[in-house]
Amino acid sequence: MTFIRNAWYIAAWSHELSTDKGFGRTLLGDPVMLFRDAQHGARALSDRCPHRFAPLHKGDVRDGTVGCPYHGLRFDGTGRCTHNPHGDGRIPAAAHVRSFPVIERHGAVWIWMGDAALADAGASLPDFSFIDPEDNEVSTGYLLTRAHYQLSVDNLLDLSHFQYLHPDTLGSDAIARDPGRVEQDGDTVRSSRRTQAERLPAFVARAFGVPDGVRADRHLEVRWDPPSLLAIDVAVCPSGAAHGRVSRSAHLLTPETAASTHYFFAFGLPKALGPAARALVDYAVAGLMVPFRDEDLPMLEAQQAALGVTDFWAQRPVLLATDAGAIRARRIVERRIAEEARGTSA
Repeated sequence: MTFIRNAWYIAAWSHELSTDKGFGRTLLGDPVMLFRDAQHGARALSDRCPHRFAPLHKGDVRDGTVGCPYHGLRFDGTGRCTHNPHGDGRIPAAAHVRSFPVIERHGAVWIWMGDAALADAGASLPDFSFIDPEDNEVSTGYLLTRAHYQLSVDNLLDLSHFQYLHPDTLGSDAIARDPGRVEQDGDTVRSSRRTQAERLPAFVARAFGVPDGVRADRHLEVRWDPPSLLAIDVAVCPSGAAHGRVSRSAHLLTPETAASTHYFFAFGLPKALGPAARALVDYAVAGLMVPFRDEDLPMLEAQQAALGVTDFWAQRPVLLATDAGAIRARRIVERRIAEEARGTSA
């Protein structure tokens, strides 16, 4: 399986980790155990004991160490074996588990699956400060999609599908009529669409405070950064009005395998907006779970079933103007993977 490895991927929401229990999650094809040490720091280890390869997440977490559920070896957050309960207690030199660099930022735990020496302490992470829980009301969601992660990137960078896949929740014919715009700055791709005097679907109208029957202008912008980190900004105001509401959401994709994806998403609004912010982000996540789960997910999984193990480009897909952003993102990923293979990545 080929992925960008020298990059930060989301491994979990921060609230998923605890000091008394670990859990396993496959990331980029590798089984990983996540937990918190005695100082509440996030830790990530290869989820396999080096003795008889038992999954460590099935063991216990105690005083910042993980116990193998099979023979009782214990490992600290660096992967070093700290206890051998057998015989004279000698710890073999090879009794070590791979540990992965992790950081916590924006209410999430991020993992570096490549060369640990290249991990940059988060300097390369795009700005998702709008989901920092210290200053924002944040609501989060998660789905496991049985499809390659780049199919999800394609989906999010091309919002022209709203009219057809989400006609009752997100779409209108005005979305598809707009030609859209794509811009690239370095390895960041932006795709945007604008509508005017649009008759909004009821869910969108309510989320943005537009009264029934009032036409509105809508601006949607998607920002993509490698490997698969997206932010979507949506601004809506009644047609002719000077001001409206803005929604910001994070869509963070981490490959589970070559044919499955962890999809983390979150909405955030400043706490300064008062109690309404909490209600709005909760409404957004609850409402969007329906089109994500019941419309996007089945389509992505049907696409993956049709592709099977065949390479995307080997299928010679027909390209439309609406694919411009997604194609740029794919080309950037291909270049970054090639750079890593040559040993020239940053």
